[in-house]
This record gives sequence, C-alpha cells and structure tokens, in this order.
Amino acid sequence: MRIDIISVLPELMESPFQTSILRRAMDKGLVEVHFHQLRDWAINKHRQIDDEPYGGGAGMVMMIEPIDKCISELKSQREYDEVIYLTPDGVTLNQKIANTLSIKNNLIFLCGHYKGIDQRLRDLHITKEISIGDYVLTGGELAACVLADSIIRLVPGVLNDEQSALTDSFQDDLLSPPIYTRPEVYKGLEVPKVLLSGNFRMIEEWRHDEALRITQEKRPDLL
Repeated sequence: MRIDIISVLPELMESPFQTSILRRAMDKGLVEVHFHQLRDWAINKHRQIDDEPYGGGAGMVMMIEPIDKCISELKSQREYDEVIYLTPDGVTLNQKIANTLSIKNNLIFLCGHYKGIDQRLRDLHITKEISIGDYVLTGGELAACVLADSIIRLVPGVLNDEQSALTDSFQDDLLSPPIYTRPEVYKGLEVPKVLLSGNFRMIEEWRHDEALRITQEKRPDLL
C-alpha cells in the first residue's frame, strides 16, 4: 500500500509514523507513506496557497491551482484507488470504512486548512470525503494520522497477531468485551471464573454476551 499525504504542514505528521506499528509497517515494506508540501506547487514566489473567498465572508480558502497541480502530478505517476479529502463535513470514519480502505493499493489524503478547499477541487479530484468526528480541527493533518493508523494496522502482515484486529471493537458492530491478565486476584477483585476454565466454547459465549451487554449500555445505536 502507498499513501500520499498532501499538506501545508507535513512536518506535523512525521512523528506518528516514526514509532510503533506504523513504523514497523514501513520498515517491513508493507506500506509507503509520502508527505507532500503543498507550497511546492504554489503559483507565485510567495508560495501562496490560499486566497479570499468569492462573495466575501470570513476566513481564507485553499486555492484550486496548487492542489490541482499536485494531485495531477501524482496521478500521472500511478493509478489511485481513492483521493480522500479530510474535512468536517465528510462521512464519519468508522471501522467498515477502515476495512474497505485497508485493501486498496494507492491512496491520496488531502488535508484541509483555513475554511476549506475550492469546491471545484471536490468536483475534479475528490472521490471520498472523511471526517473523524463532529468537531473542527486547525487542519486535516491530525485527522490524516488517525485515518492512516486505522487503515495501516489492518494491512496483512502489519500486526504480529492478525487475529487481534479481527476481534477489535466495531468489527462486528459490537464493542469489545472486558479483558483481564495476571494476577488472578488483585485488591479483592477476581478474574471471571469462565476465563480460567479452559472451556473455549464457554469463553467465546461469555465474551459475546459481554460484548452485547456493553454495547447495549454504551452504544445502543450500533445494534
């Protein structure tokens, strides 16, 4: 998988990709992540990439030309499965979206800034618009990191235990059941006996029942 991320502040995203699972995925050659400074495609010597909105109003708008030039150049080099715009008015990211994107080969992420991008860019290039929640961030960089993490961890070979990803919350529209580890008793609190029984059928039934109970309590909208 290759992910190209277009941003005004690519340095903001470098750290998350230098550690843990994301770094391991890149070291294994399973994923490539490339950052592109949008100002490199600016149209004047001032490296301008924003301008005032037509019709007046507060804020600035990301200009069409630098972004179009950047995406067009990337597209000339390879086929992309999706060109994704990170924006508050996109569809809210969920596990099903992450699952779907994890089997793609080439993705472009465009990080929004200011009041957003010229609408014509959405018409020309954007194939999917994604939000990570009903709130507004300074820019799309943190959202791009969240999206990348949710996708990359699902790429085959990235996790040492691939079964782990299949039992995450939301994979079957349920939240995860409670989990325990040693010691068996701590401050009078005991691990449920069924988890110590060695009866895997009973354990799986208990986990499913607990996942259902917790989902009903915390996120009934998922059911």
